[in-house]
Amino acid sequence: MNDLLSHLKQHLPQGLWFLEQMVSMESPSFDKPLVDKFVSFLGRQFNDIGGAVEFIPSEKFGNHLLVRFQGNARGRILLLGHTDTVWPTGEIEKRPFKIEGGRALGPGVFDMKAGILLMWMAVDALKRVRGSLSRPVTVLLTSDEEVGSNSSRALIEAEASQCTAVLVLEPSLPNGVLKTARKGIGRFTLKAIGKAAHAGIDPLKGINAIEEISRQIIKLQKMTDVARGTTVTVGIVQGGTRSNVVPAEAAAEIDVRITSIEEADRITKAIKALTPELAGARLEVRGSINRPPMERTSETARLFETARKVAAQMAIDLKEGSTGGASDGNLTSAIGIPTLDGLGAVGDGAHALDEWVEIESLPERAALVAGLIENSE
Repeated sequence: MNDLLSHLKQHLPQGLWFLEQMVSMESPSFDKPLVDKFVSFLGRQFNDIGGAVEFIPSEKFGNHLLVRFQGNARGRILLLGHTDTVWPTGEIEKRPFKIEGGRALGPGVFDMKAGILLMWMAVDALKRVRGSLSRPVTVLLTSDEEVGSNSSRALIEAEASQCTAVLVLEPSLPNGVLKTARKGIGRFTLKAIGKAAHAGIDPLKGINAIEEISRQIIKLQKMTDVARGTTVTVGIVQGGTRSNVVPAEAAAEIDVRITSIEEADRITKAIKALTPELAGARLEVRGSINRPPMERTSETARLFETARKVAAQMAIDLKEGSTGGASDGNLTSAIGIPTLDGLGAVGDGAHALDEWVEIESLPERAALVAGLIENSE
């Protein structure tokens, strides 16, 4: 491990150049031309270190990037991440990439362009120091993770099913803590349908959809169960057309977070079982659980233990934790493939204006990924 770490530290300036190039190339989820340009750039970088590069077309979003590296033994490892960011076009002009106080800053640097860098650094170091990879590696970078992974889910599951383990290079928890569990996410829309009427002349002939949705919101909020790790949050409410009309329609958009498949089923049934409170009103429910929870299984625990032993060789006391946010690791875990998440950069501020990455720890994080490639069973 010391030889890998020494190599990675020596070549950190090259890595920082690569990181600056990536952050300076904007890749908003819904800007296909920009994402495609960024993905083409990444393809060239991975090709330069011996990867077999394939661009998977996507009609609405940017193309997905698939890179395969050959190895000496069986048991392919998947390095999983995404190229899209939440930042709009032009954000880089307001906050250009910079290095300050031992930190790299810029839009998308933490979530998750530094994670892409770590994939590249780990594979490159293994090939240069060891001469070859001990096992085959697939790098999969999708273009729509920040908006639900609808165009990439089938691809993610297909590639993961061919692998013995999935290493997700999403940002770490504070202080480099890895993620062995993530909540699942559901998105629902509840629509109340009433009857319009003149608010001054015939108010009693109307059925107020806003009143109906208000009553339903109280029911929804009460579905939160902290002890079970379940939250139900109404985040957006819309209704009515003007103040002098009894509103005929109103809708609430609902965010659901759950820690288990069983809880996902329970909450889904509860939302779909809602019934109207007002006579004559109707309810319509749309939506589902978009990402299943990433549960901490025995296989996940075994993978973390391997990571902990690798980190110990660098005198790092590696910790694990959980988070309420989801990633594509939820998808791979749900189909039964051992998945370890949060292997990306140490830093903070994902989706925030003060997003940053700790530079000093980049070689150690890349060495951790390299060690997992070598030692995962």
